[in-house]
Amino acid sequence: MPELPEVEVVVKLLASHILGARIGTITIHRADIVRTGHDLIPWFHHAHITHVHRIGKCVVMTCQRSQETRYLFSELGMTGLWFFHANLATSPQHIHCHITLSGTTAKELHYWNPRRFGRLWLFDQSGLDAFMQRRFGPDALTITQEAFCTLVHSTRGELKSFLLNQHRLAGIGNIYANEILFRAKIHPSAKGHQLHQASCLRLYHTMQAVLGEAIKAGGSSIRDFRTPDGAFGHFQDAHQVYQQANKPCSHGCGTLITRLQKERSSFFCPSCQKKR
Repeated sequence: MPELPEVEVVVKLLASHILGARIGTITIHRADIVRTGHDLIPWFHHAHITHVHRIGKCVVMTCQRSQETRYLFSELGMTGLWFFHANLATSPQHIHCHITLSGTTAKELHYWNPRRFGRLWLFDQSGLDAFMQRRFGPDALTITQEAFCTLVHSTRGELKSFLLNQHRLAGIGNIYANEILFRAKIHPSAKGHQLHQASCLRLYHTMQAVLGEAIKAGGSSIRDFRTPDGAFGHFQDAHQVYQQANKPCSHGCGTLITRLQKERSSFFCPSCQKKR
């Protein structure tokens, strides 16, 4: 958390408030929050934000200054968020980056990340391209069904692990992997290369539907997630399987949802998601 839908919601709200903004200063309150590009920080002062977009579960701000382009790349990790106002952070001591802005409705940005699994990266174009090639597979929201099925059928491991692997498919975390597999009626331990084409297509279309519904609902606010203006998402109210252990399956089969405890907990229905 946050995963693809939450980050998509964050990006859209940021874009509506900071596009065209001129950066005044970037102040880093904790040095280790910047993974690479410390020496680029002064360049960003007085640069303009020309684009905000998402890569997987990360927020990317494109900045231009004197015909040059640089990128402020933020991993949100488990608890990372961007806020327009410092008073929105429940623990202000965990605001690790402060950006002042002019020329737009938002006058400041605060990067808040209590657990610090996410980091900030400052890149030029070549650095961003190399990082993306190293870290991210195709995006779960934009991948075609043909490319998706090719990836699935090349996977000899478990489908749950495949969905969580950002190197293979970017954007999905544990919440949405559980919801997608449940709605598609596919066992989390099923092997990708053994999945029939019809099941693969069902998985693809279910993935697109779940992600789309979650974005429309503002994401899932579990634990800390809020948008930059402090609003909560509502998709957690539509979760059918995540953290629903011992509750009746919503497909109506009468079976109780089971929790499979591994590195990341899987929630599934033993009747509707048979391991074939």
